Amino acid sequence: MAKDFYHDLVKQALVNDGWDITHDPFPIRAEPHRLEIDIGAEKLIAANKGKQKIAVEIKSFLGRSQLRKFYEAFGQFSFYQEALLDIEPDRELYLAVPSDTYKEFFLTPLPLKLIEKQRVSLIVFDRDSANIEIWISAR
Repeated sequence: MAKDFYHDLVKQALVNDGWDITHDPFPIRAEPHRLEIDIGAEKLIAANKGKQKIAVEIKSFLGRSQLRKFYEAFGQFSFYQEALLDIEPDRELYLAVPSDTYKEFFLTPLPLKLIEKQRVSLIVFDRDSANIEIWISAR
């Protein structure tokens, strides 16, 4: 499976934020399908002395139609989220999107409503600095 255009940038942003990359890609089985979420990562949480585990699906939203890209990303995310709940319910799935796409498209009424209703966790990253600007957990 081809890596998203911003795969390496988001991977570096996660490392910059203190995450250990454990899988690249993160394989999951949803028989009869073999799926790959872009990245699996873990972070030690000092307060709990436990680990927070995430999986990250990265989307660039490059191209002419952000709406079409949203349809594709939303469908893929929903499929992965359901499969992940069956095999690793303690691992939270995030959709990583560029900050300009988040501001221009994701904050408009209908996408915002769908994201909240379907409990989509988001990572908003800066394309230039390889930093994570916003974490939105749906849990």
